[in-house]
Amino acid sequence: MTSLRREAENGQIAERYSRQVLFRGIGIEGQRQLSAGRVAIVGCGATGSALASLLARAGVGLLRIIDRDYVEPSNLQRQSLFGENDAAESLPKAIAAARKISAFNSEIFVDSRVEDVVPGNIEALLEGVDVILDGTDNFETRYLINDFAVKSSHPWVYAAAVGSYGVTLNVVPGKTACLSCIFPSSPAGMVETCDTSGILNSAVNLIASIAATEAIKLLVEGVDAPHLRRTLLSFDVWTNEHAEIAAAQPRSECRTCAKREFIHLAGEQRPHITLCGRNSVQIHERQRPIDFAEMKQRLAAHGTVRHNTFVLKFWREPYEMTLFPDGRAIIKGTTDVAVARSLYARYVGS
Repeated sequence: MTSLRREAENGQIAERYSRQVLFRGIGIEGQRQLSAGRVAIVGCGATGSALASLLARAGVGLLRIIDRDYVEPSNLQRQSLFGENDAAESLPKAIAAARKISAFNSEIFVDSRVEDVVPGNIEALLEGVDVILDGTDNFETRYLINDFAVKSSHPWVYAAAVGSYGVTLNVVPGKTACLSCIFPSSPAGMVETCDTSGILNSAVNLIASIAATEAIKLLVEGVDAPHLRRTLLSFDVWTNEHAEIAAAQPRSECRTCAKREFIHLAGEQRPHITLCGRNSVQIHERQRPIDFAEMKQRLAAHGTVRHNTFVLKFWREPYEMTLFPDGRAIIKGTTDVAVARSLYARYVGS
């Protein structure tokens, strides 16, 4: 790069990101690192949309936003990238997020993927990125991300929020503890969710801000970043209680880190997932392309149907079906997998 061209680029960077460049931890070269950075955000609900907004405004060059879901009115209390029109149109969250980001930073590239991350597609969805960020709502997907990250040596940041409580952990494979080191198995018994305990948007934004900052450290300084936090951090914004658990070293008996047993990546015992904040079940159909116009004709006699380019919605009381172009569906109105599968078979096909 010629010195003249570098000076011109420095001027452009300095103008848009001047307040960030002034921060000693980043500077002009750090901003260049961010511009060259590639981040995948798995899940674009409350935490994921906050992460995407922060990193887009910070100038991360490529954001791959992966989400299986669509925008609803109940999302708007905490999911900062969406508006009422997105909910009215039932836009997929990945698409709505990309549109909003392009309105405030058209210089970065947003790669939207309206997909559910499963063992069969995780490698294709997460290949070529520098850092993976957690915006999911369930431990099964987090363990799957952890398996992939440890196996492929990708740093990732675990983040979760429910009620007034948030928690986050940096995972640098081979250097820090991984998710399985801290949580050898999924939480047993009753587990709080957004549906049962609600959620404060301030808890979401706190934990997303911390996680986004850790991602910026990884992009600017690499996996040996001296200021990278090496603890599991939790904070309750209502009670002001907070705690940290040491996570600087992998656990010697960890099934994932030490024994290299990637059971989630292998797809063992993968359950159906009930979505956060809904009385609903997801049907993981694959390789069933759906022609929305034809499907609308088929379903019109059985209930109310509407569709756009991205989703088809079908209402037959007391159920609501959201169908995606690849055949995946979300059945709202039940948590019984058998009922959901029966409805899918009846109206879409077995």
